[in-house]
Amino acid sequence: MTQINLMALRHSAFYSPYLMTIAGGYLRDEGLEPRYSLATPEHGVVEAIRAGDCHVAQSAVATSFAALERGETLDIVHFAQINGRDGFFLAARKPDPYFSWDKLVGQRVLVDHFFQPLAMFKYALHRMGVDYAALQVIDAGEVEAMERAFRADAADYVHLQGPLPQQLAHEGIAYVVATLGDAVGPVAFSSLCASRDWLGSDMARAFMRAYHKSVGYVIAAPAEEIAARMHEVGFFITIHRNVLTETINAYQRLGCWEADPMISRHGYENLLRVFRHSGLIQRDHAYELAVVPPPGWGIRAAASGRGAPPAAGD
Repeated sequence: MTQINLMALRHSAFYSPYLMTIAGGYLRDEGLEPRYSLATPEHGVVEAIRAGDCHVAQSAVATSFAALERGETLDIVHFAQINGRDGFFLAARKPDPYFSWDKLVGQRVLVDHFFQPLAMFKYALHRMGVDYAALQVIDAGEVEAMERAFRADAADYVHLQGPLPQQLAHEGIAYVVATLGDAVGPVAFSSLCASRDWLGSDMARAFMRAYHKSVGYVIAAPAEEIAARMHEVGFFITIHRNVLTETINAYQRLGCWEADPMISRHGYENLLRVFRHSGLIQRDHAYELAVVPPPGWGIRAAASGRGAPPAAGD
């Protein structure tokens, strides 16, 4: 077995296609022994890849925008989509089967202030005709602090990624009332990135074969089966199995995961709209500057924005 080092910005059921390359044994089927870790403020994705400590990382195409705004050429690029929609949920302290976004006006809302979730939240409000400034927005810091703040009754609504809203609902503390994925629409949300050099390797092509199989599995398999396999390898062991199942089922219904992992131009163009709206970019950046075809997808995929999966041994 050859060790492959995988990293994630955050650990969430939203990234099930990536996590199932490990939990489903697809990497081992390709002769790769996975080592999985989370990025830290001291050792982030970019630093880990450049240092040779990480081969593949869960990230977001939007992480490239700051460098592109400075006119830099990227040595780390995005080669496969994980999610084609925003995976955050809006949960309320009280059940509201007739929720509408204008009900947030004047209310205390705990919002994830990490750059992309915040940009998506603002864009969702814009699409729903709600003024962000009309909310009592609370920045509690990291995800764990947001959860603690909501449990302590610091807000009326909370903006979180699964499975935390589902866990709060399981405990009767919150009720999921909306999905950002429905409000924002299709967008290049989260992705896999790597160095340009590594993407030309046999290991990269082997990883991509495993990832393509994993994506197909999480789209089609029963959510309870996926949750069980996650628990077997020690993922989300503090989350109740039924909660994890409901979260995965919610992401399947939302249509976050697509069989073709190529990052689409349409999703990328929508991402540019989101970031222009928040003023985080001043100009559009060409798709090809940040995105490349998956290893083994070939020239046809690069030209069309879509392509066939690599054959075994490619």
